[in-house]
Amino acid sequence: MAYFDSVAKVTYEGAYSKNPFAFKQYNPKEIVLGKTMEEHLRFAMAYWHTLTYGGSDPFGDDVMERPFRGYDGMDLAKARVEAAFELMEKLGLKYFCFHDRDIAPEGATLRETNRNIDVIVSMMKEYMASTGRKLLWNTQNMFSHPRYVHGAATTCNADVFAYAAAQVKKGLEVGKELGALNYVFWGGREGYETLLNTNMELELDNMARLFHMAVDYAKEIGFEAQFLIEPKPKEPMKHQYDFDAASAVAFLQKYELLEHFKLNLEANHATLAQHTFEHELHYARIHGVLGSLDANQGDLLLGWDTDEFPTDLYSTTLTMLEVLRNGGLHQGGINFDAKVRRGSFEKEDLFLAHIAGMDAYAKGLKVAAKLLKERVFEQIMDKRYASFKEGIGLEIVSGEANLKTLEAYALEHGIRRNASGHQEQLRSILNQYIWNNE
Repeated sequence: MAYFDSVAKVTYEGAYSKNPFAFKQYNPKEIVLGKTMEEHLRFAMAYWHTLTYGGSDPFGDDVMERPFRGYDGMDLAKARVEAAFELMEKLGLKYFCFHDRDIAPEGATLRETNRNIDVIVSMMKEYMASTGRKLLWNTQNMFSHPRYVHGAATTCNADVFAYAAAQVKKGLEVGKELGALNYVFWGGREGYETLLNTNMELELDNMARLFHMAVDYAKEIGFEAQFLIEPKPKEPMKHQYDFDAASAVAFLQKYELLEHFKLNLEANHATLAQHTFEHELHYARIHGVLGSLDANQGDLLLGWDTDEFPTDLYSTTLTMLEVLRNGGLHQGGINFDAKVRRGSFEKEDLFLAHIAGMDAYAKGLKVAAKLLKERVFEQIMDKRYASFKEGIGLEIVSGEANLKTLEAYALEHGIRRNASGHQEQLRSILNQYIWNNE
């Protein structure tokens, strides 16, 4: 059955194409720095926003026109699989991501739920084999059901912790069966509302215990995916423990998990943490934990996670500059954790939104590649920090200096004049590269 018969396969037609269902920047076979765009970007479809989001908000019901809305239960789950692979084929998306509850409905018992998952996983496996699509990552939804009202790994109820552990175990088994390249932990309710009733130390210890259990079980079953943590500062909790890249790195270091985990970073989550996306990526990169991306953007005028499709070329360029400096995303990719706006309710909007996001990242890749190849900002930074490459600066970075030698130097030489940072010029240079890169 064709679910999107009004849309043909989307192809690259170039920057001046007027066809809304064509790529203007994303040419999957174009070579950039020795690799194809397709290899650099590794785009993935987010199952939840693309296939399960109905368009409801706190003030209104579902509005999305979806060709499978007449189904329910397992029939709906199966129809979504068929629609997913049709959409990926027409957009040229090679990867997809999902939560366990996205793909199959929860049953009356855990056994029934797992049976539902098994049916859909078997169906997915057949589609993956016949189409060549791959699972970028899977994860578990341990935030929607009322059982997780106080958290999952950080719950105050040991029975809930046990249930969560069982859910993770099943998720790891599913990931292995489908050949997932990564496995994500997003702590949707791993945080607190008030410290008046929260034992934070116990909650953090228990979250680490669950992660260690997951590492051990993955080794036991031979699941070699990269484990990822996805930081977010708030929503739905007032304070979530994986607040940002820095807090996630500190957690991994404290609990001796750093060798097993990297970070899956999301642009809109960076906004909520009052960081830029490039800050989060940069911090992760210099700590060796930049693993994968959730590609979206937020609205700076709104204080919540709007999950818009990314169209900001400034952001996508700086994002891809960090990715290229990282040597790529390795096992990771670029997952469109983004949903169409409530007013964009036609099924064709799913394609138009992905095209916009894919083109924005393709443009960002091309600009970032040129910036990196010409060492535009690297040259500026080399010059700015030149004082640490000779004389007293070299003694500082090599570890030869101490407080006495530095005092002696300061007494004799004083301070050389500081140079301007030329921030406005740097932004102008970046703008020029974005304008002139074709």
